[in-house]
Amino acid sequence: MAAAADPAADQNPNPKGAKPHEPNAEAEFAEEEYDEDGEEEEYEEEEEEELDGPAAAAAERERVQSVFQRLSSDPVAIRVHDVVIEGNTKTRDEVIEAEVADLLRAAPTVQDLLHAASVATSRLHRLEVFDAVKITLDAGPPELPGTTNVVIEVVEAANPLTGSAGVYSKPEARSWSLEGSLKLKNPFGYGDIWDASGAYGWDQTTEVGVGVYLPRFKSIPTPLMARASLSSQDWLKFSSYKEQLLGLSFGLLSTMKHDLSYNLTWRTLTDPSRASSMAIRRQLGHNLLSALKYTYKIDQRDSLLRPTKGYAFQSTSQIGGLWDNKGLRFFRQEFDVRGAVPLGFYNAALNVGVGAGVILPLGRGFMNSSSTVPDRFFLGGQSSPVCSVSGLSSLLGFRKRGVGPTEARRLDPNESGSGSAAPPGRDYLGGDLAVSAFADLSFDLPLKLFRDAGIHGHAFLTAGNLAKLSEGEYKNFSVSQFQRTFRSSAGVGIILPTKLFRVEVNYCYILKQAEHDSGKTGIQFSFSSPM
Repeated sequence: MAAAADPAADQNPNPKGAKPHEPNAEAEFAEEEYDEDGEEEEYEEEEEEELDGPAAAAAERERVQSVFQRLSSDPVAIRVHDVVIEGNTKTRDEVIEAEVADLLRAAPTVQDLLHAASVATSRLHRLEVFDAVKITLDAGPPELPGTTNVVIEVVEAANPLTGSAGVYSKPEARSWSLEGSLKLKNPFGYGDIWDASGAYGWDQTTEVGVGVYLPRFKSIPTPLMARASLSSQDWLKFSSYKEQLLGLSFGLLSTMKHDLSYNLTWRTLTDPSRASSMAIRRQLGHNLLSALKYTYKIDQRDSLLRPTKGYAFQSTSQIGGLWDNKGLRFFRQEFDVRGAVPLGFYNAALNVGVGAGVILPLGRGFMNSSSTVPDRFFLGGQSSPVCSVSGLSSLLGFRKRGVGPTEARRLDPNESGSGSAAPPGRDYLGGDLAVSAFADLSFDLPLKLFRDAGIHGHAFLTAGNLAKLSEGEYKNFSVSQFQRTFRSSAGVGIILPTKLFRVEVNYCYILKQAEHDSGKTGIQFSFSSPM
């Protein structure tokens, strides 16, 4: 007689030490009795009187409870005999098998198999090509006691074409953008997702791109990605140049912790204002960027929007100048490490983090060469330093790209002879060496209304600095001077978390800034996403 068991039931079928099941996992199995060696016990069938109504329901509940008690007390050995896939009219069997078959076959006990079914269900949902996934554990062939057949039932997406559009704000740049995307799911049955996206910003930032994503292809064990894009970014307000990128990017390796990609980009820098500084003018024109980028990331924090415990680490390495000696040649390394510690009062937690990065040109006499301005490090901006693990943190209170080495722009030729020309302003050039740090104390507010809505307060301290090392400037670098010139800010604020992003209303006070930095004490708004 068969019985159905749900791993999300009130009684926990996991033995001590078994892994927890995901709440949305769904699995059914056939009841069998096994001895310690995993063989079916022999027993004599006894005639039972037929039960009707409440008596039959009570007997069925008692029998199911006995199954749960058996699973809760001791591991029950089992072996997967076959994996059967149903419902996939378009998706190829090998795509589903590559995602979950090895995981299911490796389970030595019923408890492990139930957990593996939970993980397998989650993996198949992450492919984004199925509306529903159900995994059933049935009894194996009678001649093979102690075995089971795993049946995977999928419902493919009813509408393979999806799209989205929206208007997004960027407070640190005081701009808005209109963005939209279209996705075509699984047209060739490989779990492939084809997408086209576009964005237009009121600050004259535009981007269009098309790409394809393959979760598995042939014997390649990791997902593959390819994308072509054309983008234009206006940095005239900050550094007197516009940047246009036409490129191809390929995702070569992508796992939970590792990511390896290759980018081939044709970059063009122009200065329509004709007022850029000498440092910017030397870099105007066309360049080829052929770069390999590797990222290692681990994030063990309990939350992305309000971490209260755990740690995170990210290392990003990039080498430019592959294949073409005439292209941009550099090595860029960036680190980010942070942690959160609960403090035990008012749900308070202390988040601290440190980030550092360096970029060096490659080639003969590299320390006397110049690094490229778009690839240098910049500090500033109003996004929260707590959420995303992406390298250098924000420096609250300072304008985006508003910190670090600068150089005076040249006067407008049409105004230089009038005698009343305004000061030309300065270009922010970024740094070859960058260090940033932050400390953030979050705590619940006393009103229960705020606590129930997740609204809480925080106090923060941020600091950072940039230095130029290329073009022989490393000879003038001093660690003590670098420490003395650290910029810093402090403040308090209220945080309004949502499902998608974190909204902050902060009062920032500038503790220290250099002569040409763009920092301002006052109220600032921040919209930050953990992605």
